[in-house]
Amino acid sequence: MSRSFFESNFFLALVCVFVACNSEPKPKSTYDFKPIPVAYPKTRFDLTVRDTYFGKIVEDPYRWLEDDQSEETKAWVKQQNAVTFDYLNRIPFRGKIKKRLEEIWNFEKYSTPFKKANHYYFFKNDGLQNQSVLYRQASLDGKPEVVLDPNTFSPDGTTSLQEIGFSRDGRYLAYAISEGGSDWRTILVKDLQTGQILPDRIKWAKFTRIGWAGNGFYYTRYPEPKEGDELKGTNQYSAIYYHTLGQPQSNDRLIHHDPKYPNRYFSAGTTEDERFLFIAGAESTSGNTLAFLDLSKPKAQLTPIYTRFDSDFNVIENLGDQLLILTNHAAPKQRLILVNTTRPQEAHWKTLIPEDSTDVLQDAIVCGNKLVCVYLHNAASALRVFDLQGRFLREISLPELGTIGSVEGKPSDTLAFFSFSSFLRPPTIYMLNTKTLETRVFKAPKMAFNPDAYMTEQVWYTSKDGTRVPMFITRKKNIAFDGQNPTLLFGYGGFNVSLTPSFSASRAVLLENNGIYVVANIRGGGEFGEKWHKAGTKCQKQNVFDDFIAAAEYLIEKQYTSPPRLAIEGGSNGGLLVGACMTQRPELFGVCFPRVGVLDMLRYHKFTIGYAWAVDYGRSDNPEEFPCLIKYSPLHNVRPTAYPATMITTADHDDRVVPAHSFKFAAALQANQQGDKPILIRIETSAGHGAGKPTSKLLEEAADLLAFMFYQMKTPVIY
Repeated sequence: MSRSFFESNFFLALVCVFVACNSEPKPKSTYDFKPIPVAYPKTRFDLTVRDTYFGKIVEDPYRWLEDDQSEETKAWVKQQNAVTFDYLNRIPFRGKIKKRLEEIWNFEKYSTPFKKANHYYFFKNDGLQNQSVLYRQASLDGKPEVVLDPNTFSPDGTTSLQEIGFSRDGRYLAYAISEGGSDWRTILVKDLQTGQILPDRIKWAKFTRIGWAGNGFYYTRYPEPKEGDELKGTNQYSAIYYHTLGQPQSNDRLIHHDPKYPNRYFSAGTTEDERFLFIAGAESTSGNTLAFLDLSKPKAQLTPIYTRFDSDFNVIENLGDQLLILTNHAAPKQRLILVNTTRPQEAHWKTLIPEDSTDVLQDAIVCGNKLVCVYLHNAASALRVFDLQGRFLREISLPELGTIGSVEGKPSDTLAFFSFSSFLRPPTIYMLNTKTLETRVFKAPKMAFNPDAYMTEQVWYTSKDGTRVPMFITRKKNIAFDGQNPTLLFGYGGFNVSLTPSFSASRAVLLENNGIYVVANIRGGGEFGEKWHKAGTKCQKQNVFDDFIAAAEYLIEKQYTSPPRLAIEGGSNGGLLVGACMTQRPELFGVCFPRVGVLDMLRYHKFTIGYAWAVDYGRSDNPEEFPCLIKYSPLHNVRPTAYPATMITTADHDDRVVPAHSFKFAAALQANQQGDKPILIRIETSAGHGAGKPTSKLLEEAADLLAFMFYQMKTPVIY
């Protein structure tokens, strides 16, 4: 309901009094924010490349940039990076921002400990190490010893440790490494008794788990790609293999594949007792089949539990003959079910913990004859404990609005561990006694940043169609509501992914400079279950962009900020979000950061694993979905107009969202920019979609984005 004239002016007067009495004076800048000249490289415009979609001709003049191996593309990348880094080098406070980032970043970071055989394992980063190190200790107060140090994998830290799997007796560790940020994995094995790396070497694994059983493990691999197609070729013919220790990969036993459907992909895992193998099959990023094999029976066959792709099934553990499974089948907010392996048909499934009416059940473990469950309540975590009959026992108190990162524990133990973080609190490790249901801090980081001057509030705003959407706003407690605060609005909105509170050193630097950090929980995500997700998919995808635009409008209306001082950021599907919003409403934003984005919605499915995203996006070869895609596809909606200052980021080893998306979008924006704001593309080398990126590269990228943002907004940087 709108306010009357009297109410509005009275309210404004109160705000002015509050601001005058309580807000800090903004520092004056000592820097010169004069425009930095930019001369873009010439990009070949080829009008001969065109496609016809259901009678409509669509030009694709920058398709040549899809060939990342061509000399022309390599030269273009080099020229664009030269322009970008020349610009960044001219920002006077860039180095000071990086130094401050290093100071905040430099604190000990621990992962949640987990137990294997007779040892506790955990990851630790001393502060600025490129990669976290895997340690183990015989007891919780024992002396840690290094198990694997990924910092020794490569001189520049760009080879990272990814998936790991332990044999049941704890002697062997199979671990997957990624080189240069690629999704491709090489699996190696270490004998933890002798400390030796075994000769076993598994290549061309991808989207894999490592499931130990007996004298080997199950994993997922693809056929070896053609030379030159390693980072862009379509990933087809996924298959599950079993590798026996000491044998060459050529002897690995094929367990499961489906050559009739080359785009289906599979993952395999085993239960803690190595009794059951379970195999999930998928055609997209949501919905999977599920089958199991009882490895204790020599002649047992793979037995299906669910054969359609319309629901998600995730095996948590086995309780004797029964598999404990988390699923959204007939439960959009998810439930826990028990499937008896002697009678696996749906008619015999038993609901152990039913779907909650309001909150999403995200995860569960069995520990000390209890079920420790993580829920999502209004986009923040809740921790609840049940007995093994599904009876609710207690909700565990958490410090504030935040996120539980992982929960670890064993059925035979009485101690569980979980990590907790918020926008102002880095991950802190807690210990939960499942007998008393009491918690205490196990590992708490100490950092060079004081969060006490800041706060996080959750507000709800109304989107274009009347839907209520929440967002988190983190800021100084006494900011001035004068529309002048540098503000960064972050979003994702896809693939059932939930954005929950998390700590970032780069956000801390933003806050220190009187900035505001905002996370919008828009549709397409999983914050409120599968219905919230589906409301932002395919021909309803515009809901996602409308939600994000409405978030920006709310921040402007409430005087948190104004268009020149509002930046938007998102990565991957969030890069699509930023690309779509800046092409639909360029006047609404001052700075845009589309990172490793999906930006060509007509051809995304033709590269690597892109075809699997069609469940969210739809496909351009579908006559009903093509009109929806071309209507919002960022690449196809660039027009001559004044665009905000933009820095596109991508990486040369990104084989999830190939860099061609960003290349083509940057070329189109540069050719159509009618304003005086820079359009830059920052292309990282020896890096991929993001996972495993070394600390040194994370720091450099964060400093560059903040420096670019502050310079465009003429922010008085305090350093």
